[in-house]
Amino acid sequence: IIREINSAACTRIAVDIPSGLFGEDNGNNTRENIIRADFTLSFQFPKLAFMFSDNAEFTGEWFVLPIGLDKAATEAMVSPYVLVEGGDVAGMLRTRSRFEHKGNFGHGLLVAGSSGRIGAAILGAGAALRSGIGLLTCHLPSCGEIALHSSLPEAMIRQDNSRDYVTDTGSTDMYNAVAAGPGLGQHKDTQEALFRLLDECSKPMILDADALNMMSVNKEWYSLLRPDMILTPHPKEFERLAGKSQNGFERLERQIEFCREHKCTVVLKGAFTSVATRDGRIYFNSTGNPGMATAGSGDALTGILLSLLAQGYAPEDAAVTGVYIHGLAGDIAAGESSFESIIASDIINCLGKAFNKLREQNPLDKTYEI
Repeated sequence: IIREINSAACTRIAVDIPSGLFGEDNGNNTRENIIRADFTLSFQFPKLAFMFSDNAEFTGEWFVLPIGLDKAATEAMVSPYVLVEGGDVAGMLRTRSRFEHKGNFGHGLLVAGSSGRIGAAILGAGAALRSGIGLLTCHLPSCGEIALHSSLPEAMIRQDNSRDYVTDTGSTDMYNAVAAGPGLGQHKDTQEALFRLLDECSKPMILDADALNMMSVNKEWYSLLRPDMILTPHPKEFERLAGKSQNGFERLERQIEFCREHKCTVVLKGAFTSVATRDGRIYFNSTGNPGMATAGSGDALTGILLSLLAQGYAPEDAAVTGVYIHGLAGDIAAGESSFESIIASDIINCLGKAFNKLREQNPLDKTYEI
């Protein structure tokens, strides 16, 4: 019957869950025996299987319909999985009093860029500055000084001794948080600099892009991971870090195990970006759109997370909040143009609107009113 329905030239609507789809692990399922719905109307909550890209052909576009389940009873049920929505994040945003100054909002260090990839540093820095950081210093090879100063006069620069790539990040004592990775490349001297940074820096840290790629070929560095570190891999980078997975559910299990073993937070980027914590909790993000699948989008997320960590957010709160705001800014950018036309700079330029939209959901926060 399911195969006949799938072959019919009609719109297919699944109620609660597409027939034949398991709610969690579909690794051993027979895929041709699953309804390929155009739309799924799920009761009260989405199913875990909806979060994985390999099941999108079955769920189509899905919506959650309330059916009146008892709120107290559902909240009393224990689950490690959370679908993060605006109300969850609005209360996490910190308020600002009139008499605060830039020193109250942290000083971040962004280690990024190499010859031909200075744009990654510029995008990360721009996102950090647009996310409320008090002071930002960028450590980059000397070839990037003019480009970054011209693009972002608000950022300070600490030049590397090398013209083309990073060779020594120097002391991090004066900073509140550090991010490393965007556009770094994987030169041998850069690998040595990253190792020293991991070994000597005691500040909260974000590792992204090439920092993750260098770590994946130096797995002995895993012992340097700490609870105040956030890793932000896309699926291929995560595969290099933790091994191959056959499907989304298996990748999620690897993500949970990686965080538990190495005591860090992992942001696995995708359509429903998942934030895994060291105690086994998973936060799936509900914002974002296909237009954000563009060069530099991840660099922008790194900058946002650096800003939040420098301002004093706990790593888990910074990860959940930063991912949500990043996606919300992307949604606003898409609404102003189209999926096809979004570039990373559009996401950064919409961060202010994203913060304001989020604060509208928290009646106790009036800091946006003048």
